[in-house]
Amino acid sequence: MDNVLIVSNTSSTMGIVSDLLRSEPFGRIVTSQSGAEARRSITEMDFDLVIIDAPLPDESGTDLSITASEKTTAGIILIVDAPDVLEVSACVEDYGVFALPKPISSDFFYQGVKLLTAARRRVMKLEDENQRLQKKIEEIRIVDRAKLILIQVLKMTEPQAQHYIEKQSMDLRQTRLLTAENILRTYES
Repeated sequence: MDNVLIVSNTSSTMGIVSDLLRSEPFGRIVTSQSGAEARRSITEMDFDLVIIDAPLPDESGTDLSITASEKTTAGIILIVDAPDVLEVSACVEDYGVFALPKPISSDFFYQGVKLLTAARRRVMKLEDENQRLQKKIEEIRIVDRAKLILIQVLKMTEPQAQHYIEKQSMDLRQTRLLTAENILRTYES
């Protein structure tokens, strides 16, 4: 993980959380003292972890945690007073926000950070796989369009068009996608 945003209106909480995070491999720790300041930070920078110590001077912190979950892929910890943790957790858990009671023990905090770190890594792997599959689907669509053009314009059969694209790709030492794009440029103009 690289970047962490800590949002708290008390410098003592910021210091405690920063000290707890020092043992983890975080690159940059950014602090904000209000919800508005944190929202600006979220739009200006990508964060891997957002820790919100509620309440904030300008809001409860619940809305900020929901906004952060919608605008980032960061793991989000919302620290709230112990009597309110169940109610707040029910409001934010559908957004993937992890609510912790305060005062918070360092062991419980580490477990929360580790849980969110593991979950975020898993989500990032799934997003990478999703992007890879989306690219593959787009490549198949383009190749199929090129085959259709070859079938319509050059009166090839589907296997002939497939073979033509594969052979052109090998002969020109380029991807099937590039070959298909060249065919589309040639015949769709």
